[in-house]
Amino acid sequence: MRWKGTNEQWPPHASGLALSSADLPNHCANASPIDQLEFSHRQGELAKALEFSGASAYIAEPGANSLFFTNVSQSNWKLSERPLLLVVTPGNREKGLDPSITVLTPRFEATRAKLLPIPASAVYIEWPEEANPYEIMAASLPDLHGIIYVDNNIRKFIVDGLQAALPNQKVVSAPAEITQLRERKSATEIGLLKCANEATLLAIRSVHQKMFIGMRESQARDMMTDALSAVGLQNGGCLTLFGENAALPHGSGTDRALGIADFALFDCTASLYGYYSDVTRTVALPGSQIPYSHQQVWSRVQLAQRSAAHTAHQGVLTSQVDAAARAILRSWGYGAYFTHRLGHGIGLEVHEQPYLRGGSSDIIQIGHTFSNEPGVYIEGQVGVRLEDCFYIDQHGKSVYLTQGAGGPSKSYLDP
Repeated sequence: MRWKGTNEQWPPHASGLALSSADLPNHCANASPIDQLEFSHRQGELAKALEFSGASAYIAEPGANSLFFTNVSQSNWKLSERPLLLVVTPGNREKGLDPSITVLTPRFEATRAKLLPIPASAVYIEWPEEANPYEIMAASLPDLHGIIYVDNNIRKFIVDGLQAALPNQKVVSAPAEITQLRERKSATEIGLLKCANEATLLAIRSVHQKMFIGMRESQARDMMTDALSAVGLQNGGCLTLFGENAALPHGSGTDRALGIADFALFDCTASLYGYYSDVTRTVALPGSQIPYSHQQVWSRVQLAQRSAAHTAHQGVLTSQVDAAARAILRSWGYGAYFTHRLGHGIGLEVHEQPYLRGGSSDIIQIGHTFSNEPGVYIEGQVGVRLEDCFYIDQHGKSVYLTQGAGGPSKSYLDP
């Protein structure tokens, strides 16, 4: 049987069993989640930030920020029109800062709320369906005064409800002093990010070895999902684009068959105990016949990634790192085809602050983590992107999170 649009016969190894990732070892089998001691440290740092800024509380819905401070996320509790709120108060300076956690929960869900994996003792405030939840919370927490910070991702109707119930207080989004607590990663967080990114790269390499001319984007995408699970990750998936489809950076593809002159682009993410990977490879097969002009694009993108990595270190503006990659591509005439920012922060979310982008005045600090993902996208012809995430180590230098698995692509045949 021949695949439509190619000269390749169906390979003898193209059965589902032969393409399984069952042979891949669980790369993260020895990894452990964040422990109670680290959560206590985070809550202590939050209490200090609240006290320093004169705020009486920090309020969050289930999401990445509540996961960071209280181990509760949307995987534990899906958002609905009924608010479940996590309130962290700093304690009294005179008696020593002692952060406490209060959970505002629908009464009929109270038993389930008390099963949430909060790594500390918590007080539960239950609100009945016929009552105003925000007024009940305000009456139950008389020490709420002055400034009250809310999670930057909290929904507006909740902020409106809180402000109406606390008319003499000021309900505002948390400032940088609080959001930056999540930006700079601990050694434990870096360890989880390393394992997740290494495992993702190993999964990509495994699938690359099993690919064949004529296979469909959907086949490769399914193989990647299987491989990401096999290496010990959760919530895994890949943007999988062949040939000119990759010229749309976040395209949905057309289930194109891989042609002999096509690159294949894989942009993959997965999580390990809530911490995400983000790795992109643009590859070809040993039997591919990639046009020379497309090979040149790949090489220039590789140089741009290297230049950005060399530029990134403690004390540098994030915009300078973006500019370093952009200058390389501009010098080769590809500047107009690098159409997105260079990178984003990564951790409990795939995309989080700070960002490597033009116009940013953010300063790179020890513990920051970023993606480094230059690309060239010439619509109707070719798209190439290479992505490895890195962190800033204790010496202020950038180190790839994929380094333990070999680091960035050596060539389009060696991802």
